[in-house]
Amino acid sequence: MVHTWEKILIGSTASLSKIFSEKDVILFADLSGDKNPLHIDEVFSQENRFGKRIVHGAFTTGLISAVLGTSLPGPGTIYLRQTFTFLRPVFIGDECVAHVEVMDKCTKPKSVVLKAWCVNQNGDCVLEGQVEVVPPKEQYSAYPQTA
Repeated sequence: MVHTWEKILIGSTASLSKIFSEKDVILFADLSGDKNPLHIDEVFSQENRFGKRIVHGAFTTGLISAVLGTSLPGPGTIYLRQTFTFLRPVFIGDECVAHVEVMDKCTKPKSVVLKAWCVNQNGDCVLEGQVEVVPPKEQYSAYPQTA
């Protein structure tokens, strides 16, 4: 479902869940070019402060982007800005639930400010922050209209 600026209500929420697999982390490293050994090298990671490999922070914030682009506001959303604080590491095998909540609507441009956070399978908040997006102007259809 798509929520245009006019239809978005302050307090509206949406969420999305993902379990981060080793394959996901390797693919993200390849796609992003971020091959930091904290993410991809088991031996190196055992020596770091977390004792094992961690999921890329950008991959975790990508869950927020996924909620915005698929649920609230939905397809056609334009990302303007984000601010996040990473509170805990996310490990391979962890399940994270990304949440967004509409906090404010701005008129110029017609944008929406949302609180955003991710929680792991233990209920621990792993990141929190805020995003601003421009909602789509109209309902998106995955299929072109025919005359």
